[in-house]
Amino acid sequence: MQQENFTISSFFFLEGFSRYPRLEIFLFIFSLIMYLITLLGNSTLILIIILDLRLQTPMYFFLGNLSFVDICYTSASIPTLLVNLLSSQKTIFFSGCAIQMYLSLAMGSTECVLLVVMAYDRYVAICNPLRYPIIVNRWVCIQMASVSWMTGCLTALLESSFALKTPLCGNLIDHFTCEILAVLKLACTSSLLMDMIMLVISILLLPIPMLLICISYVFILSTILRISSAEGRNKTFSTCGAHLTVVILYYGAALSMYLKPSSSHSQEIDKIISLLYGVLTPMLNPIIYSLRNKEVKDAMKKLLGKI
Repeated sequence: MQQENFTISSFFFLEGFSRYPRLEIFLFIFSLIMYLITLLGNSTLILIIILDLRLQTPMYFFLGNLSFVDICYTSASIPTLLVNLLSSQKTIFFSGCAIQMYLSLAMGSTECVLLVVMAYDRYVAICNPLRYPIIVNRWVCIQMASVSWMTGCLTALLESSFALKTPLCGNLIDHFTCEILAVLKLACTSSLLMDMIMLVISILLLPIPMLLICISYVFILSTILRISSAEGRNKTFSTCGAHLTVVILYYGAALSMYLKPSSSHSQEIDKIISLLYGVLTPMLNPIIYSLRNKEVKDAMKKLLGKI
């Protein structure tokens, strides 16, 4: 209990990439560029969705939510990483660590659910187009987005509250952020309850959403293949191709982080995967949607023409 009180009233050291001091300046430049592109790309996407009336549809409503989640997710950890890469004292207060852990978990979990919602939106739009405006109306969109945010925030609250109540033996986190698995490695004793909570939430937010997305795309692909013209098939698939690309990138990185045996990777590889998961995927999302979507490209050209 004494150790736990010390941790709560003190701070953590974030080891980050301090074992490789020559690499830190490169990682600083890389992370800064990726972070700025993420902010610019996702902010621009949100702006054109708000300003362009042609993009006032359910698909772009969810895409705007996804962009906002990406901004929040990267902003929860990357600014701290940038500061620590240039600092000799790589520290973070307990309160800052708690906020960082919660926001990272909340935004990551929200995105898992939101990607399922976006897959359902594409399923209804392609497989049941005549009833699409009725099934996925504005009120339903708000409800589905709200469920995504509530699920992410509540599961993150559960995970982070249990993790932060765990007695910790030490305050050196072998990571560049207060990632929950890295913090739990400091636990004085293993907790079966915490392990069960992590396992159940990981299954609910990773394999199950992936299964639902796969089922949606089975129906989507079967519908697309029944379209007689090649032009029609390509046009229809282009509306969900960007989403499918984002799903593969996001869940591929997430599964490699949270559903793997603890000894299958070194901690250094985990840090690299976490860094790519934190900056590369959010940066690529608006680029993927812009390159594969004519409506977004036209709206962006229209916005740039007014500047």
